[in-house]
Amino acid sequence: MSEPKTTGDRLTLLRRERSMTREELAEESGVSADVITKLEQGRRQTARVTSLIKLADALRADLSDLVGRPRRPEEGGESGAPEVCDAVSSPESLPGMDADDAGEASAPDELRAAVDAAWHDYWSGNLSRLATTLPGLIGEARLASRALGAPAAAPLAQAHQLAARLLLHLGQDDLAALATEHALRAAESGDDELQWTALQGAYSSALLHQGRTRPSEDHAVRIAERTEPFLDDAELRRLTVWGGLMLAAMAAAATAARTVPAGEYIDLAGSAAGCVEHDRLDYHVRFGPSEVAMQATHAYALLREPGRALESAGGVRRDDLAATAYGRHLIDVAQAQVDVRDLRAAETTLQEAESLSRRSFRHQGPARTVVGELVEEMAHVSPELRRMARSVDVEG
Repeated sequence: MSEPKTTGDRLTLLRRERSMTREELAEESGVSADVITKLEQGRRQTARVTSLIKLADALRADLSDLVGRPRRPEEGGESGAPEVCDAVSSPESLPGMDADDAGEASAPDELRAAVDAAWHDYWSGNLSRLATTLPGLIGEARLASRALGAPAAAPLAQAHQLAARLLLHLGQDDLAALATEHALRAAESGDDELQWTALQGAYSSALLHQGRTRPSEDHAVRIAERTEPFLDDAELRRLTVWGGLMLAAMAAAATAARTVPAGEYIDLAGSAAGCVEHDRLDYHVRFGPSEVAMQATHAYALLREPGRALESAGGVRRDDLAATAYGRHLIDVAQAQVDVRDLRAAETTLQEAESLSRRSFRHQGPARTVVGELVEEMAHVSPELRRMARSVDVEG
């Protein structure tokens, strides 16, 4: 049997493997039999992301089994993930929104669940699936926002926020800034001020990636001053948002080699993080003791203060961080180990970082920098280090 080429082909194959009729699948999934029939007969090329998730769940399959396994975002040409770029830059003609879509808005709860699932893909490093589903998700959330107003504002804002994260990962800094602006406009139409405030940290990060370090720092500080919680009885969500802004300011200051303010932001964030036992995730912003320790490690590694970087790394609890975040943290640890001339330890640390997220490791500039320094410094380059050098395009 030939390889199924369309979503409808894959849907038919999976349904038959489960010995289900279209009517049974419709009842089990909550997706209409008419949509299922049109997909399988090729009269629809796709469906809403929330519907595809329901179908995959009913078929006990992974979403990628239904939508297909696309080429990796980094293989998508110069820009990578072109559909995501289109969704951000041409919001009126979004991929993934079928021409015969009835135009009825998805329920906000369903959208929130779909957005959360997309964020899970991001934190898990599953960028291929994310790049496939995100354009349609943005379109679906946009339609709901127009129809329902404030109740659908948060899912739309968070979908654009996620697009900005993905585009930064792919080196599309200007488009990431545009996606963040879309997110802020969506949040303004909602009824949760903290959602809008949390997105200001994302905007600060977008400025930083454009090389605008001082505007990035100043913006994060200005918004944080409007949000600063009282540490004795702080609402924990507000604490997360404020702490995230402090860390954004710290990243900008450290990148600009502004050592004194970077240290002050670390101290402020650390004091706030002491109010919670474990890291929190609010508005898709992470904050807590491990997040502060991880970001402090990054700052001190940038500032070439390896002793303080390694000391900060001791405060990171592995279980508090997503695998991709911990892998990125280990690159900072390896940089500090190189700077203190513990070269073998740095090589071991880099191997662990690569094992956590091979796809993202080879496209990270910091990984390329540390591997390059190791290759230059080590008298004997091991086969494993030589292999890592090739993977990040460093001559070994």
